[in-house]
Amino acid sequence: MALILASASPARQTVLKNAGLAFNSLPADINERAAEEPLLRSGAGVDDLAQALAMIKASHVSELRPVDLVIGADQTLELQGKRLTKPADMAAARRQLLKLAGKPHHLHSALACCLGGEVIWQHMETVTLTMRPLTPQEIGRYLANAGETVLTSVGAYQIEGPGIQLFEKIDGDYFAILGLPLLPLLAFLRTREEAR
Repeated sequence: MALILASASPARQTVLKNAGLAFNSLPADINERAAEEPLLRSGAGVDDLAQALAMIKASHVSELRPVDLVIGADQTLELQGKRLTKPADMAAARRQLLKLAGKPHHLHSALACCLGGEVIWQHMETVTLTMRPLTPQEIGRYLANAGETVLTSVGAYQIEGPGIQLFEKIDGDYFAILGLPLLPLLAFLRTREEAR
C-alpha cells in the first residue's frame, strides 16, 4: 500500500518530504467551484467547505487508487464571517491584502484520508492570523518582492517566505498554515502502522 497525496501543492509536498514520509502525488482532478456549489446553497460554513473539499479530493483519488491510502487536503480563509478565495491576479491580491490588513482572519485547514474510496479519518485545524496595519505602499512593495507566487495562496501570502513580515500575531499550528496539519496526520499514520 502506497501513501498518496491528492494535491499538487509544493508546500504540502515539502511538509511530507521533510517529515520523512515516502509518498506519491496525484492531484485530484475536480472542479472545486462546482463541488462546493451545493454546500454553499445548503448554508455550509467556511470551515465546513474546507472539510468537505478535503474529503471530495481524497475520495476522488482513492477511487483511482483503491488499495492505497490517500490524503486529501483543503484550506479556506474566513474574514469577518465571509470566505475569501485565491486571488485571480495581482490586482485582486492587492485588494485582498488591503482587506486583511490590521485584522484577524481564520485559516481553516482540513485533512481527510481515504482507503478504497471511503473516508477513514479526518481532521480540521483553525489558525487565527492577525496582519499588522499595512499601507498600500507596503502592500505594493510586498507584492513586487513576492511576485505571482502569492496567487497560489488563499491569503495571497506565504508565511514561509516574505509573507511572514505582514503579520503581528499568529495563534495556531504552523503546518496547518502551510495546508497540512502534520502532527495529527502523523499520529493517525502511526496508529495505523501499530495496528498492522
